[in-house]
Amino acid sequence: MVRIVGLGAYAPEGKLSNSDFEKFMDTDDGWITSRSGIKFRHISSPDEVTSDLAVKASEKALRRAGVSPEDLDMVIVATSSPDTLTPSTACITAAKLGAGKVPCFDISAACPGFLYALEVASGLIGTGRYRYVLVVGVESGTKFIDWYDRGTAVLFGDGAGAAVLTEGDGEYGILATYLQGDGRLGNLLKIEVGVAYPPGSWGVRMKGREVFRNAVLQMGEAALEALRRAGMRAEDIDWLVPHQANLRIIEATRQRLGLPPEKVYVNIGEYGNTSAASIPLALDEMIERGLLKRGDNVLAVSFGAGFTWASALIRWG
Repeated sequence: MVRIVGLGAYAPEGKLSNSDFEKFMDTDDGWITSRSGIKFRHISSPDEVTSDLAVKASEKALRRAGVSPEDLDMVIVATSSPDTLTPSTACITAAKLGAGKVPCFDISAACPGFLYALEVASGLIGTGRYRYVLVVGVESGTKFIDWYDRGTAVLFGDGAGAAVLTEGDGEYGILATYLQGDGRLGNLLKIEVGVAYPPGSWGVRMKGREVFRNAVLQMGEAALEALRRAGMRAEDIDWLVPHQANLRIIEATRQRLGLPPEKVYVNIGEYGNTSAASIPLALDEMIERGLLKRGDNVLAVSFGAGFTWASALIRWG
């Protein structure tokens, strides 16, 4: 069974509060909080690129794992806000870490990107050819934000989370995963950056009601399918760690599983929607707070643009 043996996260020092938006936008703290649950979001500085965030989270994960960059056999970065189209942010991150010659590539799966990368890494470790794989979920997507679009500007923040994976020899590790997507819905949420869009028109575009409806449906599906694949029930879960996009989506997922609020970890108020970084950021914070115990069953679930959705059931240890 593949285990997470080291986890780390990083959030930029710069922060925007809801009241900061009141200075240049027709909005207020009550409107933002009631619709999303967000109070703050961390914002990367102009000279901070996505790989910089990835490196800081990765260094922490490597320290916790007791693994050096030279020991890594692969680096996978999940992001929707890469440093460049090529080389990949994974290659840039590996170089900054000092990993040497190592296969590295990016995954573009939006918010569930970290969970997609976990499954890819697990499969590759299972071949026996890779011992230590570094998986990073990272975003500096606020650099693409249209700061005058009230429907999206208040939602997103920057951050990074990283995990070192290796083959375990016991009962702890990734019990089940589930990946799914429906490209027919891609037009409902997208970052208009690239050859299809002229410079000056870039930004995050979202049809909020349709995204909300699908997110509620598919987050629940993903959570239940991971449980089914592991042969477990919702009452066996110690922690639900959902993607932190919207407090109402999180609550709907909790209710569908019939879990009490105290089993759901929520930190959206501090970070906003950090996309692929969301789940590892939450897990790292839980470690720092002493909430994750050896043997805990942790169900992580996410939904994002594409549309993509995913889940992973992990026995922590």
